[in-house]
Amino acid sequence: MKEFSCGTLVPGCKWHTASNDEAEVVLRAVEHLRSAHGETIIRENMVENIKERIRDTTEAG
Repeated sequence: MKEFSCGTLVPGCKWHTASNDEAEVVLRAVEHLRSAHGETIIRENMVENIKERIRDTTEAG
């Protein structure tokens, strides 16, 4: 399972998402940044920042 917590990118934000598919996690995170944080342009470096912060929770076991 892949998991992303927005607070790792936007301090204080409690939103998080999880999916088996990393691309789905990135898509959800981008939509969240648009709707909750008013980001209108999502640059490639922002997508990379999201990907760097995705945790694979299946490895933690």
